[in-house]
Amino acid sequence: METPQNYTLIIIKILGALGLLIYGMRTMSDALQKIAGPQLRHVLSAMTKNRLTGILTGTFVTCAVQSSSATTVMTVSFVSAGLLTLAQAISVIMGANIGTTLTAWIMSLGYNVDLTNVVFPAFIAGMTLIYKKRHRFIGDFLFGIAFMFLSLVMLSTAGKELDLEHNKDVVAFFASFDTGSYWTILAFLGIGTLITCIVQSSAAVMAITILLCSTGVLPIYLGIALVMGENIGTTATANLAALGANTQARRAALAHLLFNVFGVIWVLCVFYPFTDIVCKLAGYNPGVSGQTERLPIVLAMFHTCFNITNTALLISFVPQLERIVCWILPEKKTQQQEGFQLQYIQTNLVQTPEIAVLQAQKETTQFGRRVQDMFSSVGRLLEERDGTAFTTLYEEIERQEDITDQVEYAIAHYLEQVAEDHLSDETKAKIRSMMRQTGELESIGDACYNMARMLKRKQQGNEDFTEEQYTHLKELMQLTQKSLTQMNTVLSSRREECDFGRTQVIEQEINDLRVKLKEQNIADVNEHRYAYTIGTTYMDIVNECERLADYVVNVVEARLGI
Repeated sequence: METPQNYTLIIIKILGALGLLIYGMRTMSDALQKIAGPQLRHVLSAMTKNRLTGILTGTFVTCAVQSSSATTVMTVSFVSAGLLTLAQAISVIMGANIGTTLTAWIMSLGYNVDLTNVVFPAFIAGMTLIYKKRHRFIGDFLFGIAFMFLSLVMLSTAGKELDLEHNKDVVAFFASFDTGSYWTILAFLGIGTLITCIVQSSAAVMAITILLCSTGVLPIYLGIALVMGENIGTTATANLAALGANTQARRAALAHLLFNVFGVIWVLCVFYPFTDIVCKLAGYNPGVSGQTERLPIVLAMFHTCFNITNTALLISFVPQLERIVCWILPEKKTQQQEGFQLQYIQTNLVQTPEIAVLQAQKETTQFGRRVQDMFSSVGRLLEERDGTAFTTLYEEIERQEDITDQVEYAIAHYLEQVAEDHLSDETKAKIRSMMRQTGELESIGDACYNMARMLKRKQQGNEDFTEEQYTHLKELMQLTQKSLTQMNTVLSSRREECDFGRTQVIEQEINDLRVKLKEQNIADVNEHRYAYTIGTTYMDIVNECERLADYVVNVVEARLGI
């Protein structure tokens, strides 16, 4: 019999091993996401064309990164950034639930196979690769595996040291629960859910469950109830991450919760027959004492059967599930916010720098459309003759200029946070490019506001442009609008598909027109066709358009890496 002091020491060892398990899985998951990050978007978007491929994609990605939470939050991020539809996200999340069952099998392996021989070579190889910067992410991955396997060895050893099966008090405590009562099953299901929500790691709860079952003190029915609770609790990570996200992202996270809750409900309806079938598949007889070495396999088998069966039942009902979450979380009708709100960047959804860069690029593209809309407002201001309508439109442009300042700061601040992580050279280059793009886009907003102020000054004076001047300004603004359209085409397209030549041609046309208008303005002022002051305002607007076109060229160069 262990003394209380020894029990305290062993419990500390178990808690330390659980912490090491969570850290190892997080390290391994992060490293794999960084290795595969640039390809993740293409994998998810290319392989989610239908429900079946979406499920296979979710399963594959989760098996690779060893974290259903990582895959789910990643999927929610992609929905938030408009890279995946809600229906695609639901199918990927279904697959993620299947993929996460691999973790349970790895843990059950740790209780049946000595993993010590794998741990130390992995540490040595990982340390060597980390010092070689080119392969540091592979080194991080090996370190994560080593920590995970070491924690499983520690948990297995600690479980044997506890010797709970010979502790009469502990055995009597768990024996006091009626495993044939649904109330007991529901109580342990709630405990599993609560613990998973608190520790934010279904792997840790699975490890605790396997530890207790492998010692023989926790009946298999109660262990399976804990596993069912863990399936609900693991959805908390994505739902918490989606709290500050847009409606589509919150819907994807809610779909994950509803999917798992539905699975738990139908399993509860057939709990004992279903559990007995799983036990038979794993070669375990609940009515026979002993066989504790089979219990980790039974838990892994149940986890797999539960998620595969649940997915098979619901795969045909993805559209209905989508309608339910849309009904529960309707789109807000009043989304014309005071101030501004970033549409794609959700800081609490950042998982890897590569995903963050995807979100920032989408936001930068949206920023490009925003400044083009602002320039369109300047074009309407030029033609506005009514004083009240002019003032209203001018105030709107003034508000938009303030928003462009805030958007630039928000994107730049977000990218600065991303840049604090360990980044590949490719990702660093993308961040530098986007920082330059947002700076130039903000300059376009400033140019639009400058033109609005010039038009306001003209409107407050006693003189007006001649019809010929209005015609020339409209012609110049049409060319500038064309350059902005081309810029947004480049921002929203893949770099290799874009041609810088088109932007150069439009910019040259604007430069040529500016030179022509400047010469004509000098002649018109000399011939007293209009006053010098109105000619100055006229040329200020012409010059500002030309400067704006230069900023457009800078944005395109930054996007194309020129």
